[in-house]
Amino acid sequence: MNLSFFDQFMSPYLLGIPLILISLLFPTLLFPSPGNRWITNRVSTLQSWFICVITKQLMIPLNKKGHKWALILSSLMVFLLTINLLGLLPYTFTPTTQLSMNLALAFPLWLATLLTGLRNQPSASLGHLLPEGTPTPLIPALIMIETTSLLIRPLALGVRLTANLTAGHLLIQLI
Repeated sequence: MNLSFFDQFMSPYLLGIPLILISLLFPTLLFPSPGNRWITNRVSTLQSWFICVITKQLMIPLNKKGHKWALILSSLMVFLLTINLLGLLPYTFTPTTQLSMNLALAFPLWLATLLTGLRNQPSASLGHLLPEGTPTPLIPALIMIETTSLLIRPLALGVRLTANLTAGHLLIQLI
């Protein structure tokens, strides 16, 4: 197949439909519109079904006390889906390929998870800092290493995610 360098800027098609139209219209379908009835039309039904499916998938592994996180996790999923779909537009980039975006999402969620674990189960949370059966002379050094590992985790995972997304986009560009 003979392609020029500028074919990368053409709008992609799926079944003869330009994906730019889908990427512009789909995010508006994700946000529920207020009305005076429970379900007013097919779009509201689709929105309610979509939010219910996301919430159900996110809450299956959690117990009943963890269901209070449903709103923030569902809104985070819809937000990430929206900005990633908008990355399909020509001449744009996906914001999640930026390190600042990944760290801005990772740090508060990591901190909330850490503080919730320390508040609800302090002994189990602190127990992760010291593996079972550790020799006594290694305990202080191992606690410092595990604490450093815990504190660096959001930065390391944010950098890994950014590198993987960027590498994927570079690979697609090169191919």
